[in-house]
Amino acid sequence: MKILIEANVKNKKNLENTSGLILSLKDYSVQSSITYTLEEIKEIVKTNPTLEIFINLNKNFFNDEIETLKEVLLELDTLNIKGIFFYDLAILQLKKELGLKTDLVWSQTYMVNNYKTCNYYYSKGVKYALISKEITLEEIKEILRESKTTCMVETFSIPSVAFSKRKLLTNYYTDLRKTPKKELSIIEKATNTEYKLEEDDLGTNFYLNTLTNASSVIKDLYEANCPYIILREYGIAEDLFSNILVDTKKYIEGNCQDKEYIEKYKDLTTSTNFFFKKTIYRVKKND
Repeated sequence: MKILIEANVKNKKNLENTSGLILSLKDYSVQSSITYTLEEIKEIVKTNPTLEIFINLNKNFFNDEIETLKEVLLELDTLNIKGIFFYDLAILQLKKELGLKTDLVWSQTYMVNNYKTCNYYYSKGVKYALISKEITLEEIKEILRESKTTCMVETFSIPSVAFSKRKLLTNYYTDLRKTPKKELSIIEKATNTEYKLEEDDLGTNFYLNTLTNASSVIKDLYEANCPYIILREYGIAEDLFSNILVDTKKYIEGNCQDKEYIEKYKDLTTSTNFFFKKTIYRVKKND
């Protein structure tokens, strides 16, 4: 099982303890705390030849952006990268039209939730799939067992939950005749859950304002032959993230026992997100 991180690449400790990096391309990715220009990505790829590097292009594209997107994809295709995360199906179509050799990662958030659809995308030439954060561990294990795609599972992170192209915070504060802010924390009243909103040039990002702690499921994922796990630094203190990364690597390599690893991080947060919590939809009856 390999580790991929979306984190500060200037931290040498991170680079020494990961199998690979996820780099978000500026203006072409959403829900990413750190983005890089194409020139910066080229330099990172060049200076880290032993790491598996994936590029995140997970935004929706307008028609007038397609020609520029083609140029970007062709340039990325010349680099030593493992794959491209995509949301918009335009990228899948352009891979075929342009004859690109770079593999793709199906990254449509909550839609990556069953092995049959994963296998469908595999039949269309998509090698990897980032499994939804909204399904249980048992459902993930079923996908790992039955899917032909090379799957990835997000473990330690502040989960992203939604994105809107609209400038929701600007609109909200403007309507109140107040100075717009780029960040806002809100409480969802029905569940008393806290969410964090961040607005940038591309729109508004929604995050669950709680760290998902998957230390208790790493062993299950390893035994289920999960090819990749993902750790995202956003919202986690730099030193803490580096320590989690180091210990997770030790654990995977058998240099750290179950009790030692799990006990060390069990008090970090009790949130395991949806790993042990099914999403059940019920029809509401009118009184």
